Amino acid sequence: MARVRRILVALKDPAGKPTPALEKAAQLARANGARLELFHGITTSVYLEPFAPDVLTPERILAVQRRGAKERLEKLAARLRRAGVRASTAIEVDFPAHEAIIRRAARTGADLIVVDAHAGRRMLPALLQLTDWELLRHSRVPVLVVKGRARYRRPVVLAAVDPMHANAKPGGLDRVVLGAAGQLADSLRGELHVVHAYDPLPPSVANARVMNSRVAAAIRAEAREASKRAFARLMRGSKVPEARRHLKAQNPYVAIQQAASENRADVIVMGAISRSGIKRLLIGNTAERVLNELACDVLVVKPRGFRSRIPRSRRGLRVVANPMVLPY
Repeated sequence: MARVRRILVALKDPAGKPTPALEKAAQLARANGARLELFHGITTSVYLEPFAPDVLTPERILAVQRRGAKERLEKLAARLRRAGVRASTAIEVDFPAHEAIIRRAARTGADLIVVDAHAGRRMLPALLQLTDWELLRHSRVPVLVVKGRARYRRPVVLAAVDPMHANAKPGGLDRVVLGAAGQLADSLRGELHVVHAYDPLPPSVANARVMNSRVAAAIRAEAREASKRAFARLMRGSKVPEARRHLKAQNPYVAIQQAASENRADVIVMGAISRSGIKRLLIGNTAERVLNELACDVLVVKPRGFRSRIPRSRRGLRVVANPMVLPY
Protein backbone atom coordinates (compact mmCIF):
# COMPACT_ATOMS: atom_id res chain seq x y z
CA MET A 1 0.00 0.00 0.00
CA ALA A 2 1.32 3.42 -0.94
CA ARG A 3 1.96 5.98 1.74
CA VAL A 4 -1.40 7.23 3.00
CA ARG A 5 -1.81 10.89 2.04
CA ARG A 6 -5.53 11.05 1.32
CA ILE A 7 -8.25 9.13 3.17
CA LEU A 8 -11.88 8.93 2.08
CA VAL A 9 -14.40 8.04 4.79
CA ALA A 10 -17.84 7.20 3.43
CA LEU A 11 -20.78 8.21 5.63
CA LYS A 12 -24.18 6.70 5.02
CA ASP A 13 -26.06 9.13 7.26
CA PRO A 14 -24.52 12.59 7.73
CA ALA A 15 -27.24 13.43 10.26
CA GLY A 16 -26.26 10.60 12.58
CA LYS A 17 -23.71 10.58 15.38
CA PRO A 18 -20.01 10.23 14.48
CA THR A 19 -19.48 6.59 13.56
CA PRO A 20 -16.53 4.35 14.48
CA ALA A 21 -15.34 4.60 10.86
CA LEU A 22 -15.21 8.40 11.08
CA GLU A 23 -13.39 8.34 14.42
CA LYS A 24 -10.80 5.83 13.22
CA ALA A 25 -10.36 7.55 9.86
CA ALA A 26 -9.60 10.77 11.75
CA GLN A 27 -7.12 8.90 13.95
CA LEU A 28 -5.38 7.49 10.88
CA ALA A 29 -5.32 10.92 9.23
CA ARG A 30 -3.58 12.41 12.26
CA ALA A 31 -1.12 9.51 12.52
CA ASN A 32 -0.15 9.76 8.85
CA GLY A 33 -0.42 13.53 8.38
CA ALA A 34 -3.04 12.76 5.73
CA ARG A 35 -5.99 14.72 4.40
CA LEU A 36 -9.41 13.33 5.28
CA GLU A 37 -12.48 13.70 3.09
CA LEU A 38 -15.94 13.09 4.51
CA PHE A 39 -17.98 11.76 1.62
CA HIS A 40 -21.69 11.15 1.25
CA GLY A 41 -23.32 9.83 -1.88
CA ILE A 42 -26.96 10.69 -2.54
CA THR A 43 -28.15 7.36 -3.91
CA THR A 44 -31.88 7.48 -3.26
CA SER A 45 -34.41 7.79 -6.04
CA VAL A 46 -36.42 10.94 -6.65
CA TYR A 47 -40.01 10.11 -7.59
CA LEU A 48 -41.95 11.96 -10.25
CA GLU A 49 -45.20 13.17 -8.73
CA PRO A 50 -47.68 14.12 -11.48
CA PHE A 51 -49.94 16.03 -9.06
CA ALA A 52 -47.21 17.80 -7.11
CA PRO A 53 -46.74 21.62 -7.37
CA ASP A 54 -44.49 22.77 -10.16
CA VAL A 55 -41.90 23.99 -7.67
CA LEU A 56 -41.28 20.42 -6.48
CA THR A 57 -39.17 19.36 -9.41
CA PRO A 58 -36.60 16.56 -9.00
CA GLU A 59 -33.85 19.16 -9.31
CA ARG A 60 -35.23 21.27 -6.46
CA ILE A 61 -35.77 18.23 -4.25
CA LEU A 62 -32.19 17.22 -4.94
CA ALA A 63 -30.91 20.70 -4.10
CA VAL A 64 -32.60 20.52 -0.70
CA GLN A 65 -31.07 17.10 -0.04
CA ARG A 66 -27.61 18.30 -1.03
CA ARG A 67 -27.80 21.42 1.11
CA GLY A 68 -28.94 19.50 4.18
CA ALA A 69 -26.29 16.79 3.80
CA LYS A 70 -23.55 19.36 3.19
CA GLU A 71 -24.43 21.32 6.34
CA ARG A 72 -24.31 18.16 8.45
CA LEU A 73 -21.00 17.02 6.96
CA GLU A 74 -19.50 20.44 7.58
CA LYS A 75 -20.45 20.27 11.26
CA LEU A 76 -18.62 16.96 11.56
CA ALA A 77 -15.62 18.29 9.64
CA ALA A 78 -15.44 21.43 11.79
CA ARG A 79 -15.12 19.31 14.91
CA LEU A 80 -12.27 17.36 13.32
CA ARG A 81 -10.50 20.54 12.18
CA ARG A 82 -10.53 21.82 15.75
CA ALA A 83 -8.75 18.59 16.69
CA GLY A 84 -6.03 19.21 14.11
CA VAL A 85 -7.32 17.06 11.23
CA ARG A 86 -7.21 18.49 7.71
CA ALA A 87 -10.80 17.62 6.85
CA SER A 88 -12.93 18.44 3.83
CA THR A 89 -16.40 17.37 2.69
CA ALA A 90 -17.96 16.21 -0.56
CA ILE A 91 -21.47 15.35 -1.73
CA GLU A 92 -22.17 13.58 -5.01
CA VAL A 93 -25.31 12.29 -6.66
CA ASP A 94 -24.54 8.78 -7.81
CA PHE A 95 -25.64 5.19 -7.34
CA PRO A 96 -25.27 2.47 -6.20
CA ALA A 97 -23.36 3.45 -3.05
CA HIS A 98 -20.25 1.32 -3.60
CA GLU A 99 -19.82 2.64 -7.14
CA ALA A 100 -20.19 6.22 -5.95
CA ILE A 101 -17.47 5.67 -3.34
CA ILE A 102 -15.10 3.96 -5.77
CA ARG A 103 -15.52 6.69 -8.39
CA ARG A 104 -14.94 9.44 -5.82
CA ALA A 105 -11.81 7.72 -4.51
CA ALA A 106 -10.46 7.43 -8.05
CA ARG A 107 -11.12 11.08 -8.87
CA THR A 108 -9.49 12.39 -5.70
CA GLY A 109 -6.54 10.01 -5.64
CA ALA A 110 -7.48 8.51 -2.27
CA ASP A 111 -5.00 6.01 -0.82
CA LEU A 112 -7.47 4.47 1.62
CA ILE A 113 -11.25 4.07 1.90
CA VAL A 114 -12.76 3.70 5.37
CA VAL A 115 -16.34 2.49 5.90
CA ASP A 116 -18.45 1.10 8.71
CA ALA A 117 -19.30 -2.59 8.50
CA HIS A 118 -22.78 -3.58 7.44
CA ALA A 119 -24.93 -3.97 10.54
CA GLY A 120 -26.11 -7.50 11.28
CA ARG A 121 -25.19 -10.82 9.76
CA ARG A 122 -24.48 -10.87 6.06
CA MET A 123 -26.51 -13.36 4.06
CA LEU A 124 -25.41 -13.67 0.42
CA PRO A 125 -23.69 -10.24 0.45
CA ALA A 126 -22.68 -10.42 -3.22
CA LEU A 127 -26.30 -10.94 -4.28
CA LEU A 128 -27.62 -8.19 -2.01
CA GLN A 129 -24.87 -5.76 -3.02
CA LEU A 130 -23.93 -4.83 0.54
CA THR A 131 -21.79 -1.71 0.28
CA ASP A 132 -18.81 -2.85 2.35
CA TRP A 133 -18.66 -6.23 0.61
CA GLU A 134 -18.91 -4.73 -2.87
CA LEU A 135 -16.10 -2.32 -2.00
CA LEU A 136 -13.89 -5.23 -0.98
CA ARG A 137 -14.61 -6.95 -4.28
CA HIS A 138 -14.30 -4.02 -6.67
CA SER A 139 -12.18 -1.24 -5.17
CA ARG A 140 -8.62 -0.88 -6.41
CA VAL A 141 -7.95 1.35 -3.38
CA PRO A 142 -7.41 -0.49 -0.05
CA VAL A 143 -10.58 -0.64 2.04
CA LEU A 144 -10.73 -0.62 5.84
CA VAL A 145 -14.02 -2.02 7.12
CA VAL A 146 -14.53 -0.88 10.71
CA LYS A 147 -16.29 -3.24 13.10
CA GLY A 148 -14.82 -2.38 16.50
CA ARG A 149 -16.00 0.76 18.28
CA ALA A 150 -12.94 1.40 20.47
CA ARG A 151 -10.20 3.70 19.17
CA TYR A 152 -6.86 2.19 18.25
CA ARG A 153 -4.38 2.08 21.15
CA ARG A 154 -1.16 0.43 20.04
CA PRO A 155 -3.20 -2.07 18.01
CA VAL A 156 -2.25 -5.61 17.13
CA VAL A 157 -2.27 -5.88 13.33
CA LEU A 158 -2.50 -9.41 11.93
CA ALA A 159 -1.42 -9.94 8.31
CA ALA A 160 -2.88 -13.07 6.68
CA VAL A 161 -0.57 -14.34 3.93
CA ASP A 162 -0.56 -17.29 1.55
CA PRO A 163 2.96 -17.94 0.20
CA MET A 164 1.82 -21.27 -1.28
CA HIS A 165 -0.55 -19.29 -3.55
CA ALA A 166 -3.59 -21.43 -2.91
CA ASN A 167 -6.56 -20.83 -5.23
CA ALA A 168 -4.27 -19.17 -7.79
CA LYS A 169 -3.72 -15.94 -5.86
CA PRO A 170 -1.10 -13.63 -7.42
CA GLY A 171 2.38 -14.19 -6.02
CA GLY A 172 3.03 -10.51 -5.29
CA LEU A 173 -0.14 -10.11 -3.23
CA ASP A 174 1.54 -11.26 0.00
CA ARG A 175 4.10 -8.46 -0.31
CA VAL A 176 1.30 -5.94 -0.67
CA VAL A 177 -0.42 -7.39 2.40
CA LEU A 178 2.77 -7.25 4.47
CA GLY A 179 3.52 -3.71 3.33
CA ALA A 180 0.04 -2.46 4.19
CA ALA A 181 0.01 -4.23 7.56
CA GLY A 182 3.47 -2.96 8.45
CA GLN A 183 2.59 0.61 7.52
CA LEU A 184 -0.62 0.49 9.54
CA ALA A 185 1.16 -0.95 12.60
CA ASP A 186 4.00 1.59 12.35
CA SER A 187 1.75 4.62 11.97
CA LEU A 188 -0.33 3.64 15.00
CA ARG A 189 2.66 2.38 17.02
CA GLY A 190 1.14 -1.06 17.04
CA GLU A 191 2.42 -4.62 16.88
CA LEU A 192 2.63 -6.60 13.65
CA HIS A 193 1.87 -10.34 13.53
CA VAL A 194 1.78 -12.59 10.46
CA VAL A 195 -0.22 -15.79 10.01
CA HIS A 196 0.06 -18.39 7.25
CA ALA A 197 -2.41 -21.27 7.13
CA TYR A 198 -2.16 -24.40 5.03
CA ASP A 199 -4.40 -27.44 4.69
CA PRO A 200 -2.29 -30.45 5.78
CA LEU A 201 -4.62 -32.98 4.19
CA PRO A 202 -7.29 -31.67 1.81
CA PRO A 203 -10.63 -33.55 1.96
CA SER A 204 -10.23 -34.77 -1.62
CA VAL A 205 -6.98 -36.49 -0.61
CA ALA A 206 -8.12 -37.67 2.82
CA ASN A 207 -11.12 -39.47 1.31
CA ALA A 208 -9.09 -41.27 -1.38
CA ARG A 209 -9.42 -45.06 -1.30
CA VAL A 210 -5.65 -45.59 -1.27
CA MET A 211 -5.21 -43.45 1.83
CA ASN A 212 -3.96 -45.02 5.05
CA SER A 213 -2.43 -43.62 8.25
CA ARG A 214 1.16 -44.00 7.05
CA VAL A 215 0.54 -42.26 3.73
CA ALA A 216 -1.52 -39.55 5.45
CA ALA A 217 1.30 -38.87 7.93
CA ALA A 218 3.82 -38.58 5.10
CA ILE A 219 1.59 -36.12 3.20
CA ARG A 220 1.09 -34.02 6.33
CA ALA A 221 4.82 -33.88 7.00
CA GLU A 222 5.58 -32.92 3.40
CA ALA A 223 2.88 -30.22 3.42
CA ARG A 224 4.26 -28.75 6.63
CA GLU A 225 7.83 -28.62 5.36
CA ALA A 226 6.80 -27.04 2.05
CA SER A 227 4.66 -24.42 3.83
CA LYS A 228 7.39 -23.74 6.37
CA ARG A 229 9.95 -23.12 3.62
CA ALA A 230 7.58 -20.87 1.66
CA PHE A 231 6.73 -18.88 4.80
CA ALA A 232 10.42 -18.47 5.63
CA ARG A 233 11.18 -17.23 2.10
CA LEU A 234 8.39 -14.67 2.32
CA MET A 235 9.56 -13.40 5.69
CA ARG A 236 13.25 -13.28 4.75
CA GLY A 237 14.61 -9.87 5.70
CA SER A 238 11.51 -9.02 7.71
CA LYS A 239 11.84 -7.44 11.15
CA VAL A 240 8.86 -9.39 12.47
CA PRO A 241 10.22 -11.62 15.28
CA GLU A 242 9.66 -15.39 15.19
CA ALA A 243 7.26 -15.17 18.13
CA ARG A 244 4.89 -13.10 15.96
CA ARG A 245 4.99 -15.46 12.98
CA HIS A 246 2.22 -18.03 13.14
CA LEU A 247 2.23 -21.13 10.90
CA LYS A 248 -1.01 -23.10 11.28
CA ALA A 249 -2.05 -26.41 9.76
CA GLN A 250 -5.70 -25.49 9.47
CA ASN A 251 -8.34 -24.12 7.19
CA PRO A 252 -7.44 -20.44 6.53
CA TYR A 253 -10.55 -19.04 8.19
CA VAL A 254 -10.10 -21.21 11.31
CA ALA A 255 -6.41 -20.27 11.48
CA ILE A 256 -7.08 -16.54 11.14
CA GLN A 257 -9.81 -16.73 13.76
CA GLN A 258 -7.52 -18.59 16.16
CA ALA A 259 -4.55 -16.29 15.60
CA ALA A 260 -6.76 -13.22 16.01
CA SER A 261 -8.15 -14.56 19.28
CA GLU A 262 -4.78 -15.69 20.68
CA ASN A 263 -3.13 -12.34 19.94
CA ARG A 264 -6.14 -10.09 20.51
CA ALA A 265 -5.92 -8.63 17.03
CA ASP A 266 -7.47 -5.23 16.39
CA VAL A 267 -7.09 -5.32 12.60
CA ILE A 268 -6.74 -8.19 10.14
CA VAL A 269 -5.06 -7.36 6.83
CA MET A 270 -5.95 -9.61 3.90
CA GLY A 271 -5.47 -9.72 0.16
CA ALA A 272 -8.36 -10.31 -2.21
CA ILE A 273 -8.99 -10.75 -5.90
CA SER A 274 -12.44 -10.24 -7.35
CA ARG A 275 -14.12 -13.42 -8.48
CA SER A 276 -17.63 -13.89 -9.76
CA GLY A 277 -20.10 -16.61 -10.53
CA ILE A 278 -19.69 -20.30 -9.79
CA LYS A 279 -15.90 -20.14 -9.47
CA ARG A 280 -16.15 -17.75 -6.53
CA LEU A 281 -18.82 -19.92 -4.89
CA LEU A 282 -16.82 -23.13 -5.31
CA ILE A 283 -13.62 -21.67 -3.91
CA GLY A 284 -15.44 -19.89 -1.08
CA ASN A 285 -14.30 -16.62 0.42
CA THR A 286 -12.32 -16.32 3.62
CA ALA A 287 -12.85 -12.56 3.74
CA GLU A 288 -16.62 -13.03 3.81
CA ARG A 289 -16.39 -15.37 6.82
CA VAL A 290 -13.95 -13.08 8.61
CA LEU A 291 -16.33 -10.14 8.19
CA ASN A 292 -19.21 -12.26 9.45
CA GLU A 293 -17.64 -13.82 12.49
CA LEU A 294 -14.77 -11.72 13.84
CA ALA A 295 -15.20 -8.54 15.86
CA CYS A 296 -11.99 -6.84 14.70
CA ASP A 297 -11.58 -4.45 11.76
CA VAL A 298 -10.57 -5.78 8.35
CA LEU A 299 -8.25 -4.08 5.84
CA VAL A 300 -8.37 -5.59 2.36
CA VAL A 301 -5.81 -4.83 -0.35
CA LYS A 302 -5.62 -5.85 -3.99
CA PRO A 303 -2.69 -7.15 -6.07
CA ARG A 304 -0.67 -4.67 -8.08
CA GLY A 305 -2.22 -4.12 -11.47
CA PHE A 306 -5.75 -4.87 -10.27
CA ARG A 307 -8.34 -3.14 -12.45
CA SER A 308 -11.78 -2.30 -11.20
CA ARG A 309 -14.69 -2.96 -13.53
CA ILE A 310 -16.71 -0.10 -12.08
CA PRO A 311 -17.52 2.47 -14.82
CA ARG A 312 -15.78 5.83 -14.41
CA SER A 313 -18.79 7.96 -15.29
CA ARG A 314 -21.26 8.93 -12.61
CA ARG A 315 -24.84 7.76 -13.03
CA GLY A 316 -26.25 11.01 -11.65
CA LEU A 317 -29.79 11.52 -10.40
CA ARG A 318 -32.11 8.52 -10.44
CA VAL A 319 -35.61 9.72 -11.31
CA VAL A 320 -38.43 7.17 -11.35
CA ALA A 321 -42.21 7.27 -11.61
CA ASN A 322 -44.02 6.91 -8.30
CA PRO A 323 -45.31 3.31 -8.25
CA MET A 324 -48.20 4.38 -5.98
CA VAL A 325 -49.62 6.63 -8.71
CA LEU A 326 -51.61 4.58 -11.22
CA PRO A 327 -52.68 5.96 -14.60
CA TYR A 328 -56.41 6.38 -15.34
